[in-house]
Amino acid sequence: MKNKLAEYRKNNKYSQDKLAEILGVSRQTIISIEKGRYNPSLPLALQIARTFNTQVESIFFLDDEQ
Repeated sequence: MKNKLAEYRKNNKYSQDKLAEILGVSRQTIISIEKGRYNPSLPLALQIARTFNTQVESIFFLDDEQ
């Protein structure tokens, strides 16, 4: 699975630290998600989408989709 988390985060002027604080996770979790090394749980993915006022599918997608 791939994601556009870094793009959404930067467009909303959030640092990795600030986003981690908002979501209640570590900065390392944000880094791992952005680099594609970690796929978030469904509740976390939904929380991320709500933070950016968008749908999960706008941020997270399968490797063959874009």
